[in-house]
Amino acid sequence: MNISMKLTLARILATPVFVFFLSASFTGNYTLALVVFLCAMLTDYLDGLLARARGEVSDMGKLLDPLADKILISSAFICFIRTPHVSLPPWVVIIIVSREFAITGLRLLAAGKGLVLSAGRWGKHKTASQVITVSAILLYLCLYDYDPHQMVKYHPVIIALVGVTVLLTIFSGCFYLIKNRSCFTQQPVGDNPQERV
Repeated sequence: MNISMKLTLARILATPVFVFFLSASFTGNYTLALVVFLCAMLTDYLDGLLARARGEVSDMGKLLDPLADKILISSAFICFIRTPHVSLPPWVVIIIVSREFAITGLRLLAAGKGLVLSAGRWGKHKTASQVITVSAILLYLCLYDYDPHQMVKYHPVIIALVGVTVLLTIFSGCFYLIKNRSCFTQQPVGDNPQERV
């Protein structure tokens, strides 16, 4: 197993640690959750950088890397439904998580036909917006513990970031499904000798 794959797996394993800190109720838990989240996102940057630099880009990496992001980020948004001072509406989280399930399902369908669908430009924009939003919410929670009266006025900023993320999530999901709609009708590679992965 190469180092970029190990970093991807580390991001997956960091998810339960992140969820524990985010769901806990001791002093400084949100700060620890923010640190774990940022470290996990750093591995996302590093594993892609190392894979390209060392020539270790693989089909498995193309599948696992976005999956690791989805697991971590979806976990964060699910936790935010019950997190005090945030309380995201469930419909927001349903849109975000449903989009991730749909795209993951499409990738699995494509993999069954001998195709590998890597993340596209809009998918990367969507992921960036989600990372920014989750980081901003965690920072908001960290600062809220120290000065709640001062931080209340920044809540509309959080709402705006969530709104942008939802729009990008919907748009990128629709764009990805339309762009790769041929996966729903294309025959598996084994059934057509002219197809190549």
